This record gives sequence, C-alpha cells and structure tokens, in this order.
Amino acid sequence: MTDTLRIPAPIIFCLLLLFFVQKPILRFSYYNELVIFIIGVFLYQVVGLDDYRGFFATLITIIVCSLYFNYFIGSSKLRYYTSVFLFFSLLIFSMLIMVLDHNLQATIDPIRSTLLGEQVKQSPSGVAVAQFTFGYQVAAVTTFIFIAACTCKQYLIIRIIVLSACIICIYLGMNRSALISFGTAVTLFLFIYYRYKAILLVAATVIICFGLYNYVIKDNLDTKNNILSKNQAKEANDYNRANMAAENLKIYADYPFGLIFYGKTWDEVTYRNPLFTFGLSSHNSYLMFITLLGPFVGLGLLAGIYYKPIRLFWQTIKNVQYKGIAIYVALFFSFLAISLNALSHNGWLMSVDGPTIFLYFAVLHHDKLIENQPQDQLSMA
Repeated sequence: MTDTLRIPAPIIFCLLLLFFVQKPILRFSYYNELVIFIIGVFLYQVVGLDDYRGFFATLITIIVCSLYFNYFIGSSKLRYYTSVFLFFSLLIFSMLIMVLDHNLQATIDPIRSTLLGEQVKQSPSGVAVAQFTFGYQVAAVTTFIFIAACTCKQYLIIRIIVLSACIICIYLGMNRSALISFGTAVTLFLFIYYRYKAILLVAATVIICFGLYNYVIKDNLDTKNNILSKNQAKEANDYNRANMAAENLKIYADYPFGLIFYGKTWDEVTYRNPLFTFGLSSHNSYLMFITLLGPFVGLGLLAGIYYKPIRLFWQTIKNVQYKGIAIYVALFFSFLAISLNALSHNGWLMSVDGPTIFLYFAVLHHDKLIENQPQDQLSMA
C-alpha cells in the first residue's frame, strides 16, 4: 500500500473469498504437502540461494492456493470446474496477447506492463515478464485444450482446429521447452487413449508439420519471430542446455551431498565458471534442487511432493476412456507438461512459476471431491 507497508495480492484476494467459503467447511487436507513445501522452499531458497524475499513470496502463494481449493472450492464440483475454466481462460487470453505482441509490440507491451505491475523484459510474449515464465503458460494451456478436445469426444474437425491453434501458439511463443513438453505429454496421452491407432495419428501430424516447414515456413524464418528462427539466433548457442547441465553435474560431483552441507552457495561454486555468469544456472530445476540439497534430502522431498500425483495418475489412466473425468485427464497431462518443462528452466513448482501450483492442487483436489461426494451421487456419475 506504501513503500513501507505492502500487502501481497494473494492475501487480499484470499481475504475477499472468506465471505464465500464453501459449506460445510471441509477438514484441511493439505497439511503434509504444506510441511514438505515449507521445508523444501526454505532449504532451497533460503539456505541454498539466500533468497528470503522469494521464500516468503513463494510460501504465501502456495498457502493461499491450498486454502482456496480446500475452503472456497471445498466439495463443490461447480466451483472446481468453474475455477478451472476461468484459469485456462486467462491463459488463453495470455496467448492472444502474445499473438498481438508480434505485430503490435508498441501498443501491447504497455498493456502487458500495466497488467503485470512491472516492466516487461522480453517480447513477444503474453501476460508474463519474461518468455521463460510464459513458456509454462504455453505448455499448460496447449496440452490442456487439445487433450480436453479428445477426451470430451469433440468432432474431428474441432480437434484439428484446436491442434492447429496449439501449434501456432507454440510456434509464435518461441519456447522450445514448451514444444518438447507438449509433444511428449500429448504423444503419451495418444498412446494411452488411442493405443495402436496413435501410431497413425502421430505419423500424420509429423508428416504434415514437416511439409508445412519445407514448403511454407522455411523461406520466412528471417522475417518472423518464432521458435524456428530462434534456433538460428546467436544466444541459442551461447546458452546450450546440454553443456550447462553437464557443467552442473561436474559441480554436483565435487559436492555430492549437496552444497548446503558444505556451507556453499551456488554463486560461490560458479563465480569462476564462464557458463554460469550473471546468475545463470543449468536451467534444470530438478538438477539444481538436487545439487543444492543433495540426493538424500533433495530426492526425498521430490518423492514427497510427487508421490500423490503419481499415484493418482496411475489410477486415472486406468479409466482414461471414462467421459466423466475428461477434464481431469486433461488437467493431469497439463501438469505433466509443465513438470517436464522444468527440465529446461529455473522456475518450477517450488518457485510457483506460471500455472504450476494451481495445477498441482487441482490434480490433488479432484480426489477430495470424489471422497466427499455422497454415495448416491457417485452411483449416478
């Protein structure tokens, strides 16, 4: 509110929602997850990176999101699906902003700055300061809407239009990691959902994209800001992810129990390394997490965070053809896509980049909805 007194936006919105808490009030279900998050974020951001402000900002967002799902959404399927719809509508709006930003940058960037409350750093992009953060939005929304079109049994022409829109967003979004995440998540879904028919679907898509590249796109790379022309840029070679990961592994080999157990910070072990200048890391969130916390603490916390989503994932794919969980399947694969996206970026679940934390609790909370439904409603579903 002033330079001295500031109230985080998540707290303001959370306080407003207290007047609309879902009745009856459910018992809080996310104690274990919050304990793991608090320990993990503290060790990672405070002990490992000496980032106190980031620690408190991250925890506020995580705690408020858990309260939103547990008390505001509660046992209401209507509120759950309405929240999902509004959330992805905002991501689609961000995609539209990105498309407009390609040709109307002078007009769109001030709008982006106003929406974000800070100066934008990279363009073209959507409602995000940098393209790295925007990449999480691209990976989440493209995976979700295409898989939702498939699981909701939409007409073939609708699925083709949605897939085309997803490819355009990825093409113009200039995030190679989002392309890989989308491709991996969707390919896995197709083989689970369509089984052997997926071979023909994937092959046809690859052939069409290859033809478009050779006969339509290839000659226009020099005049467009897109994911292909980005590959030709000098910075694409300067920050090679494979080289940075290999160098990170060398650092890990020197400190195998984790930097925090040697009293070292990331800056102290990389200040002479030419690959990690200006605060750069390996751009692999999981590798960084284990490098700082070590294999025992790091892998233990990762197991605690992802245990329930993995268990629910196996339960879900067994009933992947059931139309009643169509949106939930799309949510799951969207969460998978952003989890894969973290293999190429610093931000991830522990730093609540993009839609990560919302999708995490959305995946967990659907199970709570089923648990709290009366038996007669479950039999009708």
